[in-house]
Amino acid sequence: MGWIIALIVGGIAGWLASLVMNRDASMGVFWNIVVGIIGSMIGNAVAGPLLGISGSVQQFSLTGLIIAFVGAVILLGIVNMVQHRRIR
Repeated sequence: MGWIIALIVGGIAGWLASLVMNRDASMGVFWNIVVGIIGSMIGNAVAGPLLGISGSVQQFSLTGLIIAFVGAVILLGIVNMVQHRRIR
């Protein structure tokens, strides 16, 4: 059951991050889920040492969703920087 919740929470976090970073048109459902799950790992790596909090996308919680969202925004920001350097 945890992987189903991870897919749903990861998809929501990735979708919200893609809206904030103006990448919603270039991403589909699959990539929203991938970005959300990887964003959760990034968010936990950043928030854990700095703030002392952690959250998992395998168990639905508001903390886990927020951490996944912040991590997904960081991930999409890095992707935007890499793509802009490659285009120019």
